[in-house]
Amino acid sequence: MKALQGIEGHLEWAERPAPTCSEGEVRIRVAAAGLNRADLLQRAGHYPPPAGVTDILGLECAGVIAEVNGSRWKVGDRVCTLLAGGGMAEEVVVDARHVLPVPEGMSLHEAAAVPEVYATAWLNLYRLGALLAGDKVLLHAGASGVGSAAIQLCKAFGNPCWVSVGSAERLAYCESLGAQGGVLRGDSLEALRDFGPFDMILDPVGAKYAALNMQLLAMDGRWVMIGLMGGRKAEMDLAGLLAKRIQLIGSTLRSRDADYKAGLLAEMEEKVWPLFTQGKLSPRLERTFAIGDVEAAFDALASNTVSGKLALVIDNSLS
Repeated sequence: MKALQGIEGHLEWAERPAPTCSEGEVRIRVAAAGLNRADLLQRAGHYPPPAGVTDILGLECAGVIAEVNGSRWKVGDRVCTLLAGGGMAEEVVVDARHVLPVPEGMSLHEAAAVPEVYATAWLNLYRLGALLAGDKVLLHAGASGVGSAAIQLCKAFGNPCWVSVGSAERLAYCESLGAQGGVLRGDSLEALRDFGPFDMILDPVGAKYAALNMQLLAMDGRWVMIGLMGGRKAEMDLAGLLAKRIQLIGSTLRSRDADYKAGLLAEMEEKVWPLFTQGKLSPRLERTFAIGDVEAAFDALASNTVSGKLALVIDNSLS
C-alpha cells in the first residue's frame, strides 16, 4: 500500500507494507484523512509517535471496512476512526473499539475531519474539565479544528463560551458556531476580563497566556492545557493557583492507552454522535486536498488562517 511519511521535514507518499489484521481489529480502506497540527509537528520531527505506533502520519480517517477479525463491524460499513498514527494511507488496521459509524447524511470526506477534534474537545471539556451546565468557558485558538468542535459542544450542552482568535473574520466564524464573543490576538487580550471570570479555559497556547489565564479563571476554575503553540516555559506567581483553588491539567490524547480510548469513544457514540444527525454538530470541513497536493495542505494548515478542518482525499472513488 501507499502511505504518507514525514522524513526530515519533507513529505513522501511511498510504498509501505500493508499491516496485518489481528483479532479484535478491522481493516479500513481509507477515503480521506483529517489533517491536524500534530501532523505538522511530526513532520518537523518534534512529535514522534508513541512506542509501537507506526510512523505513518494521520490521527484520524474515514472509509469503508474491508476486513473484520472479530467485532461488531461488517465488511462495507462506512466508518471513521481515531488513531495514534497511520491514517494517511490507502488502508489502515485499527482496534475495532476505536471505530465509529459515519453519521447519517455525512460524507466520508467530512467524517475524516471528525474523530480527533471531537474526541479532544469532549475529553478535555467534559471528562477532564468536568463542565456543568451553565459553566463559562474560554477557548483559545477558537477557530481551529478543536476550537470549532468545542464551540459546538459548548452550545449543545449549555456552556456559554468565548474565544481568542487571530482575525475579525475568524471571530465572526466562531460566533456563527455559537460563541458568545471574544477578542483578537493582535489586540489586548486583557479585554477578555469583560467576559470572565471563566470556570474553564481550554488552552493550546501555553506559556504566552499562562499569567493571563490565572487572572481570568474563577474560583475553583479548571485550566486544561492541550498544546504549547505559545511556548513551553513561563514564569508565574503560583499563589494565584492556591488562592483560587485552580486545577491545572495537562492533557494529551494520542498517548492514552487502547482501553481508555475505547471508553472515550463509546461515551461519545452515546452522548455526542446523535447530535450530528440532529443537526446540532457539524464537521466544519473548510477544504479538501488531493493526496498529490499534500504539501499545499500542510502549508495551508501551518498558515494559521484555516477556520475549522482540512482533509486529504486518499481514494476519490469513496465519498
